[in-house]
Amino acid sequence: MENLLHHVRVRTFREDDSKIRTGHLPRITAGLRNLAIGIHRQDGQTNIAAALRHAAHDCRRPLIALGLTG
Repeated sequence: MENLLHHVRVRTFREDDSKIRTGHLPRITAGLRNLAIGIHRQDGQTNIAAALRHAAHDCRRPLIALGLTG
């Protein structure tokens, strides 16, 4: 599971190209990326890149997946 999660973060979010390298920020951004991946997986999405593009058109979709809005 961890290898798959890391692979998605590297390929989809281009984590290795990030300029964030000091302090707590790398861990925080990885956590936020993990949260985004988890929300889309919970929503039944298997292609995270496509799910992110779709969510970009309707920012309420992740909130609906979490049950925070109707």
